[in-house]
Amino acid sequence: MKKGRGRTSRTRRRKLFRSSESRGVNESYKPEFIELKRWLKNRKFEDPNLIPARFPGTGRGLMSKTSLREGQVIISLPESCLLTTDTVMRSYLGAYVAKWQPHPSPLLALCTFLVAEKHAGTRSPWKPYLEILPKAYTCPVCLEPEVVNLLPKPLKTKAREQRTHVQEFFTSSRDFFSSLQPLFSEAVENIFSYSALLWAWCTVNTRAVYMKLGQRQCFSAEPDTCALAPYLDLLNHSPDVQVKAAFNEETRCYEIRTASSCRQHEEVFICYGPHDNQRLLLEYGFVSTRNPHACVYVSEDKQMNKKISILKDHGFIENLTFGWDGPSWRLLTALKLLCLEASVFTCWKKVLLGEIISDTNEKTSLDIAQKICHYFIEETNAVLQKVSHMKDEDVALVNQLTLVETLRTEELKILQASAELLHNLQTAFT
Repeated sequence: MKKGRGRTSRTRRRKLFRSSESRGVNESYKPEFIELKRWLKNRKFEDPNLIPARFPGTGRGLMSKTSLREGQVIISLPESCLLTTDTVMRSYLGAYVAKWQPHPSPLLALCTFLVAEKHAGTRSPWKPYLEILPKAYTCPVCLEPEVVNLLPKPLKTKAREQRTHVQEFFTSSRDFFSSLQPLFSEAVENIFSYSALLWAWCTVNTRAVYMKLGQRQCFSAEPDTCALAPYLDLLNHSPDVQVKAAFNEETRCYEIRTASSCRQHEEVFICYGPHDNQRLLLEYGFVSTRNPHACVYVSEDKQMNKKISILKDHGFIENLTFGWDGPSWRLLTALKLLCLEASVFTCWKKVLLGEIISDTNEKTSLDIAQKICHYFIEETNAVLQKVSHMKDEDVALVNQLTLVETLRTEELKILQASAELLHNLQTAFT
């Protein structure tokens, strides 16, 4: 046998290939990260465990310099590095926030500070951090209307609500922005534009960590729980990891402690929570492939009859989904109730408790679930074809369309898995 042609050699090559696929490219040499490292060092933070890198699939993230063990603190970021409302109140904006009526929200204070510091450019002490923040975001509120129209119906509705919310946030804040004119030589209308506030809102919404701060009288009653954590916020999300994240009152540091081990030169992840892909796209602007929490929502039909009011009364009209393991129990239960014949309609309480009424009811509900599933498969395929055509016709929207394409492709895989499972269940009744 020639050298390098045996089973051991093939296994070694496969392992090497998989390793090279997941291994990141070191980016710590880039000027923006050199500046950030210097800035963090001046604030008493140096990281012996992680370095910035770019990874296939997830993009920019943090890579382990050495093997990390379970339970190890991987980042301990001093309070001096955190950007909170305390930061705002200690700044030149503090006096303006304190005297404004009605009291501004903590979110408005953070967004205002971000916009003002970004406008300051090289004069901002936060410049090294601002330089590594995304220039643009991919949350639905930032997507073009024709791209939003391609989203699944439940997400499309939430995306439009999100856009309305941010627009109202901007409109209600304009008088406060005007009060800041003495701080700037340029007109505040040009500095605190809608696009500038949208960028700041997305920065806080997608990157802030939870940190409960004491309630200040100068703020509205909204919870003051957001902190921006430079460097730490380079950690990407994975649904497969567990971490403990919290502000340590004794060390006065925000700490990330991993609940699993990590090999050297691998990407280090945190988990934003057990979110499905529609929630991840809405709140964070990305889709997680092979997400175990991913599902496809079945939207409500407004013309349903009396049975719908029963489902509503008992909380069975929302969160009806298809998942990797088929239709959810809530969806099948709702369909079983909808399929009840008039002669047994009085048994509806038993259906909601999970009891089997008859083989006929079971089979009919599975048939309808299969039809709904196939309807969504056809709809998803049609949208994917439309996305493909739009990518060819409008180069400017390629990045946004690719995001929709990823979401829809993942949902198609879920629907196909559900259809196969339903087919197997139906076979049991034939």
